[in-house]
Amino acid sequence: MKKRLLTWCLWLFTAMAADARPNIFIAISDDQSWPHCSAYGSKMVQTPNFDRVAKEGVLFTQAFAPSPGCSPSRAAFLTGRNTWQIEHAGTHASYFHPKYVTFPDRLAASGYSVAHTGKGWGPGNFAKLGRVHNPAGPRVTSPKKAGYVASFEHFLKEEREAGKPFCFWFGSKDPHRSYEKGSGLGKGKRLEDAEVPPFLPDTPEIRSDMLDYAFEVERFDSDLGQMLDLLEKSGELENTLVIVTADNGIPIPRAKANCYEYGIHMPLAIRWGKEVPGGRVVDDLVGFVDLTATLYEVTEVSPPTAFPIVGTSLARLLRSDAAGVVEPERRAVFSARERHSSSRFRSLSYPQRCVRTHDYLYIHNFKPERWPAGPAQKYDRAKFSKDGKLLSGQLGDPHGGYHDIDACPTLTYLIEHREDPAIGKYLEMAVGKRPAEELYDIAKDPGCLTNLALNPNHRTTLEALRTRLFDYLRETEDPRVMGDGDVWETYPRVSSLRHFPTPDWAEKHPDRVPEQSWLDARRAIR
Repeated sequence: MKKRLLTWCLWLFTAMAADARPNIFIAISDDQSWPHCSAYGSKMVQTPNFDRVAKEGVLFTQAFAPSPGCSPSRAAFLTGRNTWQIEHAGTHASYFHPKYVTFPDRLAASGYSVAHTGKGWGPGNFAKLGRVHNPAGPRVTSPKKAGYVASFEHFLKEEREAGKPFCFWFGSKDPHRSYEKGSGLGKGKRLEDAEVPPFLPDTPEIRSDMLDYAFEVERFDSDLGQMLDLLEKSGELENTLVIVTADNGIPIPRAKANCYEYGIHMPLAIRWGKEVPGGRVVDDLVGFVDLTATLYEVTEVSPPTAFPIVGTSLARLLRSDAAGVVEPERRAVFSARERHSSSRFRSLSYPQRCVRTHDYLYIHNFKPERWPAGPAQKYDRAKFSKDGKLLSGQLGDPHGGYHDIDACPTLTYLIEHREDPAIGKYLEMAVGKRPAEELYDIAKDPGCLTNLALNPNHRTTLEALRTRLFDYLRETEDPRVMGDGDVWETYPRVSSLRHFPTPDWAEKHPDRVPEQSWLDARRAIR
């Protein structure tokens, strides 16, 4: 035991002396919206470890994901580029081309020891186009004990190369569904403490679902705390830049997979020992691509040149002692989505782009004729010809679709009570078709319930934000505004497929149905 302890201490001394650059530790939950940490005032969840990072560092109140879906959001963070700038990786469950270099790639090349545990980039197939490991870094697991914490401990003690700083990505699968129904109440949570978003009815069933989610958030926080303890015991916490955030919003109707506040507004806390004065709350608008730029600056690693990053580093902001709005030039952040799940005719996407300022959220829906959550009904069984035509199929439950919403008790409740006018309006908000433009006053309407796009009193704001969004999309060469929007439909989906009836718009205008050779090839194999 003494010999092992001496070896560990000598290794630690060598590692700390050899390279003074900071370690990087990223903890990212899966499907968590910004209000759901106790540091933000939530009473539904208790997140002492997130709160610790916030107290000892900086708590951000206006941090935004680049997409309301996990795979493209993580890809944008890893590359430092908007989702529309990274081809396949900018949609869900497709490929990740190695030409889009990630910060773990660059840090590994510069001498960092790099690894991840849990969910890195995904879902998707990173090997198809030539990557040798996950874009978040090689996966590490403990051979002796299961779990995220054991894997991180194994990395620190066994896998990390001596003398090198490290970059470690902890991607929890919490609070992603599915949940054990009633687990929140089973763990002692109370219905009266549940926090129901304004776009859902306040019922015991939905309160219970929110408590199940809260329990999963707390499990992520518990793992985070144990990993912080390992860093502290090893003596490396003070030289580690700790970033804690989430990839996209809570998996309930009108949140995840939507460019509304509860889909893209994320929790974010950052800590870095004495480098970052603690106890501050910062209200600057921050995107994940800014986090990527920050990592390159603080590690003194040059970012890629072939496909450059687009964010602005937070290093100066972090090292200041200011709170509130520190850098007022950060006037807007942008987010986007394309295909999320296989949720509509020919697995077509529901393309959205949005710009968020301090006061407003503007969303542009490029295909308002499509159903945002997918149509209500799908085929239980379907057969297709080699050229992709439907030969036979049986339609399933009249409300068995909506697959861009995760299956959950909340969705089930809305469907079962859809004939109740007091409840049906909430289902309509979640699944009904939307106009091309949406505008929300965030201060007054964080639930994004009142669309101001047609309000003449907000016309100036609408036009200004539309111009800001489209100018940025053209500047960054988004195919949706550069005349090649259908390229998004050509990127294969590697996960399972569902099949839906041909919608009216496709029946009337078959020339508007994009070509998808990958889809027809997969159907022909069935």
